[in-house]
Amino acid sequence: MDYLDNLNPPQREAVLHGDGPLLILAGAGSGKTRVITCRIAHLIRERGVDPGNILAVTFTNKAANEMKERVERMLDIPLTRLWISTFHSACVRILRQHIDRLGYKRVFVIYDETDRSSLIKSCMADLKIDTDQYQPRAVAARISALKNNLTDEEQFERTSARFGFEEAVSRVYGMYQEKLRESNGLDFDDLLMLTVRLFEQHQDVLGYYQGLFRHILIDEYQDTNRAQYRIVRLLTSHRKNLCVVGDDDQSIYKFRGADISNILNFEHDYPDAKVIKLEQNYRSTQNILGAAGAVVARNLGRKPKELWTQKRGGDTILCYQAVDEKDEARFICRAIQREVDEGCSLRQIAVLYRTNAQSR
Repeated sequence: MDYLDNLNPPQREAVLHGDGPLLILAGAGSGKTRVITCRIAHLIRERGVDPGNILAVTFTNKAANEMKERVERMLDIPLTRLWISTFHSACVRILRQHIDRLGYKRVFVIYDETDRSSLIKSCMADLKIDTDQYQPRAVAARISALKNNLTDEEQFERTSARFGFEEAVSRVYGMYQEKLRESNGLDFDDLLMLTVRLFEQHQDVLGYYQGLFRHILIDEYQDTNRAQYRIVRLLTSHRKNLCVVGDDDQSIYKFRGADISNILNFEHDYPDAKVIKLEQNYRSTQNILGAAGAVVARNLGRKPKELWTQKRGGDTILCYQAVDEKDEARFICRAIQREVDEGCSLRQIAVLYRTNAQSR
């Protein structure tokens, strides 16, 4: 089993874990991708699991493709039947086969962000809603949040306020969904919401996929929203061979609907879960890890973990508290000038910032 070479003890334990739920708390730079790919390879080669019975979910198509390529290199065989994809891509495959159960045609159209924006604006124009008062982008974001929370247009109409922004959203949401249905279209959020509806309303379809996916692996579990969480719970309600990898300290997508409680409550959802912590960092110096650890240690409700590295201490971290943005800019310029005066090339200097607005 050469793919086990160079794994540290916790990584190896995670790869060799048998059946049952597994939570891998993987700190930054701890080699989690290697663990996931090695575990998939181990399931296929040593456990005899058919590749078509494995579902591995990542959050980008690029990551999914890279993961599949790694597993294929490890096993030296093509894996055409292995399900490695994003949540949305997996849902597309499922809906292409069964969406007629929900009254749609199987050859549906997927609306991208541009299509969605245009349709939202069209609905607001038809409803004579002032786009200066209620920005289409804000309306679209609210509808997206509702769908990710599994609230359809009829549910929202019954519970929303009868005035202001929420009332406007309710009207747009209803027309937006009506126009999507007329064109047999789905937006990205529908892919998740309708898959949940399909599984909940058609037990035979759910049972088929519960039987198909003998092992399910989810990457970046801290970034899952309610709809994604519900899909996972439905698929694993019978056979609980679920491996999730994530780090509550790296949860930064709440504004996109990510629910950190999904990872924090994993042991409550799966009481017999095994928990393995990957705490050895292969990327940073101890000074960086120490500073980062001191910050996240103040997070409420976090799962404790202590990252460490075999690398040396590294450069010390300088923290400068600027008076305002101009003072901050002057400080950065002086720091860059000092490096250039000492022979450093501008190509070797990077300035990172939180938002594009700060770059101005």
